[in-house]
Amino acid sequence: MNYYTFLESPVDRLLLTSDGEFLTGVYMEIEIQKLLPRMTDDWRQDAAPFAGAIAQLNAYFAGELIQFDLPMKATGTPFQEAVWQSLTAIPYGETVSYKNIAERLHLPKAARAVGMANGQNPISIIIPCHRVIGANGKLTGYGGGIHRKQWLLAHEDKQTSFT
Repeated sequence: MNYYTFLESPVDRLLLTSDGEFLTGVYMEIEIQKLLPRMTDDWRQDAAPFAGAIAQLNAYFAGELIQFDLPMKATGTPFQEAVWQSLTAIPYGETVSYKNIAERLHLPKAARAVGMANGQNPISIIIPCHRVIGANGKLTGYGGGIHRKQWLLAHEDKQTSFT
């Protein structure tokens, strides 16, 4: 059985998905058409499996949480999963480049592939793909839109001044 629910947030209405044990997706409404797995008859709308995720996302948006601690399962290719795992190591309020992630994976010429994998991240915000920027320091593509990426980075920068 797969579950889903919606959460209103400052950046967009979020769709959360779960297999009943793990959080499997956090999608901004703009991303739903592009990234969401096809919902079939085994999907059920139910907020109960998301109590922890909802509480932690609300605390994050309130500036009260800087590190998520949730059971998650982001499913992709081995390369995508390696990229997503490396994203979880980017500290709150900091940014790194696609090139830096590629180098961390010992694939220094794979910055574009890192960008593609970053764009397929199914658990946005919690797996912080918004913290990855261009090597020149510019904000580049974000599935939720650059203005949402800007908001998330500004939100984290504002909160780090108090911690």
